Amino acid sequence: MSIDRSLKIKGSLSRHRNVLSRAERIEKLIEEERWAEGDPVTGLAKVAHRKGHSGKKGAKDEKASAEGAVAEETAETTGS
Repeated sequence: MSIDRSLKIKGSLSRHRNVLSRAERIEKLIEEERWAEGDPVTGLAKVAHRKGHSGKKGAKDEKASAEGAVAEETAETTGS
């Protein structure tokens, strides 16, 4: 019997989490200069935490960039 994907430990910390720990929220607030040393750690302000999109480009993007590169090459050769 195999382990469910959600129970595997390997990538559990690398995926997006909706809730930040108190330490992570304080780090974000310090970066945004909204928290100073000595401020209470309870009742922290809300922190926007959005998932960043990364990875492969879609097929449409690759095709468009390839066509753009070809158009630039032809423009350079005819223009010079």
